[in-house]
Amino acid sequence: MKTRIQNLFLLPALTAGLGLTLAGPAAAQTFSNLHIFTALSAPAYNGGTNKDGANPLAVLILSGNKLYGTAANGGSSSNGTVFAVNIDGTGFTNLHSFTGGSDGAYPQAGLILSGTNLYGMANGGGSSGNGTVFRVNTNGTVFATLHSFTGVNDGANPLGGLILSGTNLYGTANGGGSSGNGTVFRVNTNGTVFATLHSFTALDLTSNTNTDGANPQGGLILSGTNLFGTASAGGAGGNGTVFAVSTNGAGFTNLHSFTALDPTYYTNSDGANPVAGLILSGNTLYGTANDGGALNYGTVFAVNTNGTGFTTLHSFTAMSGPLSTNSDGAYPAAGLILSGNTLYGTAQYGGNSGNGTVFAINTNGTVFTTLHSFTATSGLLSTNSDGANPASGLVLSSNILYGTAFQGGSSGNGTVFKMAPPAPILSAQRSGGNFLFGFSAFPGASYTVQQTTNLAGTNWIAFTNIFGSGTVTQFAVPATNAAWLFFRVRQP
Repeated sequence: MKTRIQNLFLLPALTAGLGLTLAGPAAAQTFSNLHIFTALSAPAYNGGTNKDGANPLAVLILSGNKLYGTAANGGSSSNGTVFAVNIDGTGFTNLHSFTGGSDGAYPQAGLILSGTNLYGMANGGGSSGNGTVFRVNTNGTVFATLHSFTGVNDGANPLGGLILSGTNLYGTANGGGSSGNGTVFRVNTNGTVFATLHSFTALDLTSNTNTDGANPQGGLILSGTNLFGTASAGGAGGNGTVFAVSTNGAGFTNLHSFTALDPTYYTNSDGANPVAGLILSGNTLYGTANDGGALNYGTVFAVNTNGTGFTTLHSFTAMSGPLSTNSDGAYPAAGLILSGNTLYGTAQYGGNSGNGTVFAINTNGTVFTTLHSFTATSGLLSTNSDGANPASGLVLSSNILYGTAFQGGSSGNGTVFKMAPPAPILSAQRSGGNFLFGFSAFPGASYTVQQTTNLAGTNWIAFTNIFGSGTVTQFAVPATNAAWLFFRVRQP
């Protein structure tokens, strides 16, 4: 099904010698809130409750026309929720309110879906207060705690999401393990046969370095029999690592240690403290580092799965002024997604109002685009119209991005949002015997173009703009003697 963009150009052949340029309406991201989390009965730190949850930190998942996610606070017991909402913003449902008991508390990780079961992790609660792995049906029934972390050999306080392969769930725990620096683990979907695949080693007490990393906060990805992830601390520079480990726990490899920071400016070449998971395309891993880089506001990076070819694709720029603003964002705490040659992500801070951004960047590091700057907040509750401080990644479906903002909205407790592509900016100009036709549009979005002397014509030409918003790409069509030429553009 194609949705037609309402941009129609009628180019009179009689004016072709005048160098005519026509342009469509200015492109602007169509940002809208799908859900604004409601007010708490008291501040979150004082056990405030509500009906839907507050402060979403994790990436959403999409199944059909429904988004599923977690909120770290709020709910009926102030310990967070699992929720669902339709992609048009209707039908918000609180699937589970965490009690802080055996089920867990404060879910900060995203969910995965298998059949009618959602799997996730809670950062706290459980039998030892160190978090849980849980399962809940998509209709909110039959909640089950699959594992309660003990804080010893198995790990403690998971922050990243799970992945599923067969009947095995794989994930990371931020703490616990043999040295208290976290673990990589596996557990069956029925909660049996828990195995610790790797315990991160002790840090040097002076330099905070080790060989493998420490305190993983992001989830894992799986390729073949290899799991890839990040550790937020440790490594040779004390600023985290990118690692690989086999699904049986063998062959742990430190693929990259983020380098030490300059002691005066806290800058480096590659970034520091990666707190998000990775994505894989071919043999290349892409990710974000929360700190470090050219100005210590974080980086977007790429590295090969064998540890070679590390590249800093983007260093976030300096912030200034009382609101700590810039053009691109700062401190990216979430992972990336990939469409074509375009990476999409979020930055928690910076942007026009200091409240974070949604951005796109090509996989070769060119054409960085700020797609949305979250607006300024006001008042004691830090409210606004769109949300603030996005700490989670994005979901892309049919050229629409879905995500969450940790704070902001009308109650200051965060939002679920979507961003639709804008209508493309179109232009046409006579050049010699040709009309030059071009447009700039949503990065990575696919468009088709029709040039005909008859509006009923069907000669649509497939065209993909992979160069980023603001870059006009042109192609030539022959000028004719017809009185009018028609141009129409539509997108999938």
